[in-house]
Amino acid sequence: MPNMNDILRQANIMQRKLTKVQEDLADKEFEASSGGGMVKVVVNGRRELKSIVIDPKASDDLEMLQDLILAAVNEGLRIARETFEREVGALTGNIHVPGLF
Repeated sequence: MPNMNDILRQANIMQRKLTKVQEDLADKEFEASSGGGMVKVVVNGRRELKSIVIDPKASDDLEMLQDLILAAVNEGLRIARETFEREVGALTGNIHVPGLF
């Protein structure tokens, strides 16, 4: 049976690894598109929208353009979140750690 010092040491190692994963993913960029590529967005691992490119043809229908922007941004954020969850899950053995997701 591990003693308390071993448990604390392992927890400290896990915390350092989690911090490293968070830092690595924070600057990683994720691209998504909608409308067959009419709207393209880039978000980062901090779930910030970094860029958006809109095909001029998409501006003919304002409502459609708004829907395409929302779809692309939400897809980019979903990709970023799932990547983070997959990376952290690999580190934690897929145990949900409160406050990480």
